[in-house]
Amino acid sequence: MKPKILLVEDDPDLGMVLKQYLEFSDFEVRWIPNPEEVLNDRKLINDYQLAILDVMLPVMDGFELSREIRKTSEIPFLFLTAKGQSIDRILGLKLGADDYITKPCEPEELILRIRNILKRQQQPVQPVIRMGSYSFIPSQFRLIFKDDIIQLTEKESDLLLLLSKKNHQVISRKEILEAIWGENDYFFGRSLDVFMTRLRKNLQHDPRIRFDAVRGIGFNIEFPD
Repeated sequence: MKPKILLVEDDPDLGMVLKQYLEFSDFEVRWIPNPEEVLNDRKLINDYQLAILDVMLPVMDGFELSREIRKTSEIPFLFLTAKGQSIDRILGLKLGADDYITKPCEPEELILRIRNILKRQQQPVQPVIRMGSYSFIPSQFRLIFKDDIIQLTEKESDLLLLLSKKNHQVISRKEILEAIWGENDYFFGRSLDVFMTRLRKNLQHDPRIRFDAVRGIGFNIEFPD
């Protein structure tokens, strides 16, 4: 069965292009140009697996529409907008958006983000993990520090989740490589070092978080509970 997408976009040209491209990519799409139509029939929202909301809509913007949707539905949604300021992106994510993409965007990127959201929805919900001054959301591959949102790759998120389970412990390189890469291999070991460097950089604002190398063994993991 094709995933069903609800597209709320008032630009007729863009709306038609997105609808056709999504349908070509094996999605079933309902395109609605006016947000009032969505609110007049709130039950229709639950027939869809994902909503794509333009921010600059008539009558009410996409942010306000998402607030109304959240009163009756837990449908995942993605903001699509010409706005690129970080404050708009942060607001959108704080409202519960699963992603936020600015126009103009490559259709392939939009499809990839949609598929990633749908994939995450099929996985067990993981709680927010507190790591010192950071909040780690494994299901969204995100680290949050104050108002900064750091988007991790899936592999980075998997690695950080594994490390978070080993707090105040030493974890061997072998265990990490087999759990994340599936094999204790020299070249994967070089990749691990690169990934650890990235995580340290992303977590640098809280000096209490430490992933210290233990020579010949692995890493000593320390962060405030």
